[in-house]
Amino acid sequence: MNVLKEKKLFLLDMDGTIYLDNDLFDGTLDFLNYVKKIGGKYMFLTNNSSKSVNKYIEKLASLGICATAEDFFTSVDATILDLSQKNYHKIYALGTASFQEQLKEAGFPVTNVLQDDIDCLCMGFDTELTFQKLEDACILLGRGVDYIATNPDWVCPTWYGYVPDCGSVSEMLFNATKRRPRFIGKPQPDMALLAMEKAGFSKEQTAIMGDRIYTDIACGVNAGIYSIFVLSGEGVREDIDKYGITPSLVIENIRTLYEGLTDGK
Repeated sequence: MNVLKEKKLFLLDMDGTIYLDNDLFDGTLDFLNYVKKIGGKYMFLTNNSSKSVNKYIEKLASLGICATAEDFFTSVDATILDLSQKNYHKIYALGTASFQEQLKEAGFPVTNVLQDDIDCLCMGFDTELTFQKLEDACILLGRGVDYIATNPDWVCPTWYGYVPDCGSVSEMLFNATKRRPRFIGKPQPDMALLAMEKAGFSKEQTAIMGDRIYTDIACGVNAGIYSIFVLSGEGVREDIDKYGITPSLVIENIRTLYEGLTDGK
């Protein structure tokens, strides 16, 4: 924990780490205030591509957390950076209306209707998924279009358990088409590295915290930064051996982390 006291930038997962659905975890506000008090900064890194940053700002405000767009770096942000390096004629956006709108606002030629000139299928976590979208995806993948996805998460936590996330839907499409996407978000190191660059902190000053070994912690390991595995969401201790990825610290929840950093004061 003494090493962690030297960190100034905290990259925080959201679902299962600081809240679950509409319930803010005990200790979250105390921890965020601690980071501000030491002159540090926190940024929210989420693989969830179903909501825009503005929607996340509204959600956090409803939970008592004041945030701005500068406090976020999402898998959609990372996907937009990746797409900007290409020159696609037409992109089929398999995702929520919010996801589609974010891509449009970034200047990409986006559609959600099957067309002959589509040369890329871009998939996000789709809470508005329909069979028509799945059928369109199968047709496009059969044509051989480029195929990318925002994140590989198997599930998204809810108050009642879990729902299939982008990784699960991509696996379903694999069973039908034998094609898997190139994933953009965590565990790729880019999200963490770009967030550090945006915030102006070094690897030595940075820690990432999340509830998934295979995305959050793997992202930290791949980026070469301190990683905190929190057991308040999807992940369990057995995941460390299951995935062969070792976090710098394993902790029960954000309250325990805060008390460790402040010596219980």
